[in-house]
Amino acid sequence: MSNNQQYPYQYDPQYDPYGQPQQQPQQQYQDEATQQWQGSTWDTQVQPSAVPQQGYEYGGPPAQQWSYEAAPQGPATGPAPQMSETPAARGSAPDPAGSRPSAGPDVATAAQRARAEGRSPIIEPGLQPAALTAVLALLLAGGAAIGSYALLVPLVVLQAVTAAGWFRLNGMWPARQGIALAFMGGVVADIALLVAGRDNGPAAILGTLGVWVLLTLVLQLRSHAEPDERMYGLMATVASAALAIVATGHLAADPEAVTVGGVAVAVAIVARALPLPTVVSVVVALLAATGAGIAAGGMTDLGSGGAFLGLGAGACAVIGHRVASYDYPSRFVHMTAGVALPLAAAAPAVWLLGRALG
Repeated sequence: MSNNQQYPYQYDPQYDPYGQPQQQPQQQYQDEATQQWQGSTWDTQVQPSAVPQQGYEYGGPPAQQWSYEAAPQGPATGPAPQMSETPAARGSAPDPAGSRPSAGPDVATAAQRARAEGRSPIIEPGLQPAALTAVLALLLAGGAAIGSYALLVPLVVLQAVTAAGWFRLNGMWPARQGIALAFMGGVVADIALLVAGRDNGPAAILGTLGVWVLLTLVLQLRSHAEPDERMYGLMATVASAALAIVATGHLAADPEAVTVGGVAVAVAIVARALPLPTVVSVVVALLAATGAGIAAGGMTDLGSGGAFLGLGAGACAVIGHRVASYDYPSRFVHMTAGVALPLAAAAPAVWLLGRALG
């Protein structure tokens, strides 16, 4: 046969070399239920197979538990959902603690234990902060009897402790810039009052407060923190500065009123810190403040009017003491806010009642 001779049949893989057609092989689809595509697909999202979480909710046996599993990328037909056995199906007892993983040892704080026992979770400052408050109050009373500049020294200490304590009481620490800003507001109010005179004390205090609120607002607007954090920092700074500036009321009040009020606050806070029931302790503190006002008023020109001033100053001090109470045993809060807030809260009462009774 020559090379130029044409074959009568063209090669076809379905036929053998002798031109006889071969039998078609059986397809593998008869042996397999489905054929899965192993290549890539345009569907790039993982589609979870919708299977029930618990079998007994859908009529299945309680020992079986269905779980969500991500189907592989490919056509809609995927592997059948898998079954995971529960402890009951394995023959072991279920976990009594539940299905959630344990977050660690259960350590209860003092506030949590108090709630569990039905007691108040608020922890009040003890005798040591009360003793420091009494010392600072007596220094204010003695400084007022000597002169304005002698009163200024314990007043500045009171304003510094007030600024630091309020920020820590609100959980913001460290907050050096906010503390410094609030403290400087109190110092500026003191200077403005000394320049303007005691008769213009309200104008000096309110003017400084307005300027400091505006200054705090501008500084917070320039902050790069989150909006919620900026708002929280703004409120804490304004409140801290307001308390420090309001404490200047001791400098604006009549010196004899500051003396009577300082003695009344010292006695009231010590009585409030005694280990007595809350209601009894408050009543004893107010009675002690009234008695101290009568005694101190008898040594000044206020006379019997010292009883009202002592009662008012003692009531404000008790309120400040309650504000300084904390639901977690923080010694720093008690040694700052617990010391300063009773005296800072009593400043408006000392100024107002001193003018009314004077």
